[in-house]
Amino acid sequence: MSAATYGWLVLLFPLLGMLVNALGHRQLQALSPRAAGWVGTAAIFLAFLAAVGALLSLQAHAPTDRHVASSLWDYAVTAGVDARVSILVDPLSVFMILIVTGVSTLIHLYSVSYMEGDRGFARYFAYLNFFVFSMLLLVLAGNFLLLIVGWAFVGAASYLLISFWYRRTSATRAGLKAFVINVVGDVGLVLGTYYIFKHTGTLDFQKAFHATAHGAFGFSSNNGDLVAGCVLLLVGAFAKSAQIPLHTWLPDAMEGPTPVSALIHAATMVTAGVYLIARMHPLFERAPAAQDVGAVVGAVTLLVAATIALTQTDIKRVIAYSTMSQIGYMIMGVSVGAYAAGLFHLMTHAFFKALLFMAAGSLIGAMAGEQSLDRMSGFRRALPFTYGCFVIGGLALAGIPPFSGFFSKDEILLVTGERGGWHWALYVAGYVGAMLTAVYTFRLIFRAFHGEPVAEARELEDGHQHHVEVPRNPATGEPEDTDVGFPGPNHPIAERAVPMRVAMAVLAVGATFAGLLQIPQVDFVVDDFLKPSFGDSSLYATHTRNGLLVLGLLLGTAVGLAGIALAYRLWVARPGSATVLRERVPGGRAMYRLFVNKWYFDELIDVLVVRPAVWAGRFARDTFERLVVDDTLVGGTTGIVRAGSAAVRAAQSGFVRYYAALLVLGVTGVSFYFLLQS
Repeated sequence: MSAATYGWLVLLFPLLGMLVNALGHRQLQALSPRAAGWVGTAAIFLAFLAAVGALLSLQAHAPTDRHVASSLWDYAVTAGVDARVSILVDPLSVFMILIVTGVSTLIHLYSVSYMEGDRGFARYFAYLNFFVFSMLLLVLAGNFLLLIVGWAFVGAASYLLISFWYRRTSATRAGLKAFVINVVGDVGLVLGTYYIFKHTGTLDFQKAFHATAHGAFGFSSNNGDLVAGCVLLLVGAFAKSAQIPLHTWLPDAMEGPTPVSALIHAATMVTAGVYLIARMHPLFERAPAAQDVGAVVGAVTLLVAATIALTQTDIKRVIAYSTMSQIGYMIMGVSVGAYAAGLFHLMTHAFFKALLFMAAGSLIGAMAGEQSLDRMSGFRRALPFTYGCFVIGGLALAGIPPFSGFFSKDEILLVTGERGGWHWALYVAGYVGAMLTAVYTFRLIFRAFHGEPVAEARELEDGHQHHVEVPRNPATGEPEDTDVGFPGPNHPIAERAVPMRVAMAVLAVGATFAGLLQIPQVDFVVDDFLKPSFGDSSLYATHTRNGLLVLGLLLGTAVGLAGIALAYRLWVARPGSATVLRERVPGGRAMYRLFVNKWYFDELIDVLVVRPAVWAGRFARDTFERLVVDDTLVGGTTGIVRAGSAAVRAAQSGFVRYYAALLVLGVTGVSFYFLLQS
């Protein structure tokens, strides 16, 4: 089969999985309680196999011919608009679909055990399949129309999954928050598309890039409309990838089930912004001002998110802010032209971040749903497999060799430093962020797994399932809702669920060895594979500065190890010293309040956006609608109609002589008019 056929199959399988689970959930439930989960997992696995087929088919093409476009039908091709349902299969899109389908398959497999017994089991897998389908549609889109559709679908699917446990008010609010902020990004994407279409006259990616290269925006860089269009595209990227200031939805998204957090943070949604900038590189390279905006925002985001993660006590929120920080590295990378490095970090991050969320889910299961680090301690012996996965994921995240994050993160910083000039500030910021990353990652690990075991850990060590299962209805056997609206039973731990262990083990292997695909000065597998997609780039190159390379690798290792050592001293060797340090360091309390309150971004948005919008809505409802709409427009119109109808009623006297007189008067008037005109 052709690469295009495989591309359509990649989209078809998740869509079919969603439809089967949505429409046939009763029949699946009759077959097996887990049937819906296996159907959903099989659908994504088949999509992964189709992605592998697309990879092999594409490799059969010459490097200069690895761009296969395929149109299913014409949606609207008229009046200069070429809106087609078409996909683009090239190294970039194949790279993305391999990551999305591969990691998503493991997350689905993990979910089969993790979500078993939940009242919305089939609904969950239908949503999950729809989410993966939406992300695949986004990355395979061959034009702006399909890109916008996939972009919007991802936002809708994220709302459904974040608010999956809709009986919890906090979950529905988090889902709405994510949806609204992402709609802001959708507006930016649509307006950016307008600027590009206005000058290029096409919605097709390749045609738009070709027109831009041949002067659609002029031949000088930083054309005003092009910069505006690219900045608006960045708005879409920042919202979807949780970059400052459109990031506040991401930590709240932790209200969804833990596998959803893994899916959103590792393989889908938040990586969409990175992909968008990489895909639109022919436009961004002709708008360096927009590139600089992306690079600076990425650098600021990675630092701000890392400082917030230092103070959070919710285990999932620590990992969530870690995602926000790591996406900052990727946004910075693709914005300075380190396309392969940014996308390589996207791949390695997918492995170790999904692994960390899954390990966190196992730990939360052991704590019967408790997520606070203040309540956790000493699980190292009680959960040895979970602990091992946490350590592997943590070492990869901290950038310690030979784990995967070491190779990908340092390559981004290497290219950033090679740009020179003010980019050295970004280079330094990257290593400061790396230091903070190591500290907050191992703060989490040391607090949760080391120290004196809590009661739950001791009971697990003794072989007991310590927590109380959610009560079930004696008549139906169905789980009853708890007081907080948690609709299913407590979740299992990885040590006792084979699908969870298998998924985590595969990710642990990836987090350990995936970095070997891109060893500097040894092999450039990712660079070489992606090169055809960036062949027209003036910034894309294999990096050869050995001095800076060696310095960067050594510095990255030293920074990561120093961060781990600092975390060990503060939370293992001398427990409580972090609090003492906060009290004694000048400004320590103020910094802690700033970080623990997330730099007051929520409060700032509330003051600048939410409250004015609420006030405007109330004014429109209570004042404008009452005085202008009801009293003036509606009331005035009603009065005019009433006066007119009264006049008409007065004229309808019922006397024939009166009607005859009016007729004669009217005929006489018309006659005089024509006599005067002659």
